[in-house]
Amino acid sequence: MKIAALQMQPLSADIEGNFAKIEAAATAAVAMGADLLLTPELALTGYALADRFAAIAEPADGPMVERLRALARRLGLAIVAGFPERSGDVVYNSAVFAGADGSLQLYRKAHLYGPQEKAAFQPSSDPAQVFDYRGWRIGLLICFDVEFPETVRSLALAGAELVLVPTALPRAPISYSISGRMIGTRALENSLFVAYADLCGEEGACSYHGGSVIAGPDGNDLARAGPAEALLIADLDRAEISRARAESEYLTERRPDLYRL
Repeated sequence: MKIAALQMQPLSADIEGNFAKIEAAATAAVAMGADLLLTPELALTGYALADRFAAIAEPADGPMVERLRALARRLGLAIVAGFPERSGDVVYNSAVFAGADGSLQLYRKAHLYGPQEKAAFQPSSDPAQVFDYRGWRIGLLICFDVEFPETVRSLALAGAELVLVPTALPRAPISYSISGRMIGTRALENSLFVAYADLCGEEGACSYHGGSVIAGPDGNDLARAGPAEALLIADLDRAEISRARAESEYLTERRPDLYRL
């Protein structure tokens, strides 16, 4: 499978502008032979909206997602994008996987980061699930979720081979370690691929780190962005998972009876 990861500067509350960026990246990804495009957290609306999320949020079958779904079908490319999801009176920080075949997977962020997210969204209590797409077992997380080792480990134990992570990593000293070390470690310790697509630039009071990365099962970078807008491309070879799991045995040699969680 060949995947693409879009690092983009968001346009705050500008759904048309953000969709245009995603569409341009999707078109370029198809031209390069990609099967899947990952975009950042809340890429369809922008991240720094605070109390405006309540007004802009849409259900999972609303216009934003249906438009993304139509684009995926038209281009023959799976697209992952974050959006604020309204479910009744509740708003979630969500991401959808829109398959080229019309399929749809929804994930709601479980670990909310900071007071602004906690004020705007409800955390999900549903565990992340693994789903099948074109012969690959795939899991979805959002940003802060991936920083908890249990999340990726639970997906790996459920059979995941690829974990997709839309993110809005802020610019801060620790962000270099999260993007530069932690994402590769998550891939290494679970012998799978991790794709991590960040926002970049400035949005209101928010500054984003960038540093999007696609990491292989050995923990090494397959592709990495700097601080500016970028489109990463990487070929994923399932044989690398088998090689990594034969060498590391992190999953087969676990001793759950010894762990206090």
